[in-house]
Amino acid sequence: MRVKSGLGTRNAGLGRESQPAAFCDDSCSVAHFGALHKRTVDSRVPSPESRTKGFSLIELLVALAVFASMAALAYGGLNSVVRTRAELGRQQTAFNGLMRSVAVIERDLRQAAARPVRGNYGEPQPAFAGLPDRVEFTRAGFANPQAEVRSNLERVTYALDGDALKRGNYPVLDRAPGSVVQATTLRDNVEAFRLRYLDAANRWSDSWPPRETDATPLALPRAVEFRIDTKDYGEITRVIELVSSWPGKAAEARQGVQATP
Repeated sequence: MRVKSGLGTRNAGLGRESQPAAFCDDSCSVAHFGALHKRTVDSRVPSPESRTKGFSLIELLVALAVFASMAALAYGGLNSVVRTRAELGRQQTAFNGLMRSVAVIERDLRQAAARPVRGNYGEPQPAFAGLPDRVEFTRAGFANPQAEVRSNLERVTYALDGDALKRGNYPVLDRAPGSVVQATTLRDNVEAFRLRYLDAANRWSDSWPPRETDATPLALPRAVEFRIDTKDYGEITRVIELVSSWPGKAAEARQGVQATP
């Protein structure tokens, strides 16, 4: 059947259901319009298959649980790194403090001077007096930046007080009654502090001056060995060579020069 329109006969072969509603003639049945209206209405309502699917409550809870587990693992690793770094910093600080303490003892021993002193009651004290666990001697290099009226020599002591290694110094060389030593702590957690002294005959002794010799108050040992047994780093041993008794050597040399014709 041909459709009466000005478009020619191009749409003549189309069925009635494919023709637009504006071109339907009286032969279009009521069923045809009902089917067309139903298709139009159904196309506006999305089908269940075409809806966008989201996460269900169970899936969301599972995702949150996985995220919480990963966050807990990450925090545990970060906390371990922070604690390890803090412990390494503490160990490094403690080791540096120990090395500074050893350096202070070495510096004082290398600057030992043959200068006897007077004790609190006027008794003579040798320039270097040592026992197995303590030592007292005169050292040079006592800085005087303000040009005070005092000697550049200093009387120092080293001894173990409990578990603390302490360095003491006297304000003057020849002490007056009531003079006390001013002590500072060099190192804590020290279990033992031991010393040995080497004489001119290359013999080690636990005390200085040696008991079996008649050493003069000016005599200095050739070398001093000290051992510091720490709770953290074990035992540290140093052997320090001392200068010769230069005041006595100089006096002998001067007398020898004067005796020479």
